[in-house]
Amino acid sequence: MFLLSVLPASLLQWWLGAGTKVEDTAAILFSSGSEGAPKGVMLSHRNILANLRQIADVLNIREDDCIMATLPLFHAFGLTVTTFLPLIEGLPVVCHPDPTDAVNIGKGVARYRATMICATSTFLRLYTRSKKLHPLMFQSVRVAVAGAEKLDPAVQQAFESRFRVPVVEGYGSTETTPVASVNLPDYLSVDGWFVQVGTRPGTVGMALPGSTFRIVDPVTLEELPTGEDGLILIGGTQIMKGYLNNPEKTAEVIVELDGLRWYKSGDKGHLNEDGFLTIVDRYSRFAKLGGEMVSLGAVEQEIRKHFADDESALVAINLPDERKGEQIVLLVTADIDPESFRRYLISEGVPPLMLPARVFRVDEIPLLGSGKINYPAAKAVAEQLMGVA
Repeated sequence: MFLLSVLPASLLQWWLGAGTKVEDTAAILFSSGSEGAPKGVMLSHRNILANLRQIADVLNIREDDCIMATLPLFHAFGLTVTTFLPLIEGLPVVCHPDPTDAVNIGKGVARYRATMICATSTFLRLYTRSKKLHPLMFQSVRVAVAGAEKLDPAVQQAFESRFRVPVVEGYGSTETTPVASVNLPDYLSVDGWFVQVGTRPGTVGMALPGSTFRIVDPVTLEELPTGEDGLILIGGTQIMKGYLNNPEKTAEVIVELDGLRWYKSGDKGHLNEDGFLTIVDRYSRFAKLGGEMVSLGAVEQEIRKHFADDESALVAINLPDERKGEQIVLLVTADIDPESFRRYLISEGVPPLMLPARVFRVDEIPLLGSGKINYPAAKAVAEQLMGVA
């Protein structure tokens, strides 16, 4: 859901409440709610226009570009990158209301010679698997931008192999309007004959122009050395004004350090010596097993290696355990016998800390409209299957 300031100021003021100034509120978008109740994110005109300029610069927008827009408008990625960007840059845009409709998206790209497409890893997997989507349909696409969730390396490899289109991964959140960083295709300079590296596998690229990252201790907010994992702070012109009618929550995530406003992302990661950012996982997506902190994302990535195909969806959930504090429960859509699969994982040498205590086969993994996993709903399913009250 979003609200634009094209509404009369008096109506917008009434909707926001008397304590909120509306002079520079361009849009209010509600966060996805993938980890809890959605929050109203207030974005200014400056936030949006600055982020559009940042994105246009790094993607080297050309006069002959045409954007295939399939992401929903209630999602920051869809509203800014595939709606506002083509309007501001004067680019044609091809709209399709269903990002899962692979064949008609392919037809739209082919018919109007779209050159750019934005999607999530989940949607890219759907396109790769679709037998009705011919590779020539994507012949005009020069780049696919993946965001909103972690890009599965297997999905990236399969998509690039089938369609011959490079996939670059970006990173950000609704609170950062949303793009904070992105990988870019490598560039060969014919002047000095050197390669300008724009992509580092396993990373989400470098901060956009006008943005910056800082890795800090999550408690003290002291800056950590290069290469050390910590809380990712994002600073720049695209940091939100705050949360709608929630100053307490705003104060929890917005801090001022060295005269700059920073957003506490809630993500754990590190920077390398060249400024490329690697995301480890959400701080909220760790299980504490006997005193050891285990990334649920790393568990999912490890277990996915042992599937015969890449079509199955899975999610790791942490639930209470009387003996270890917490345990990992795996939900998977693959056609497997759960107990036999768990024994198979043991025989394959999966580290004990990454071995799920229980495996359940489900028909589907709960998703949000944006294609991201609905973690609260998935946890509810796991609790029901485990008989947790």
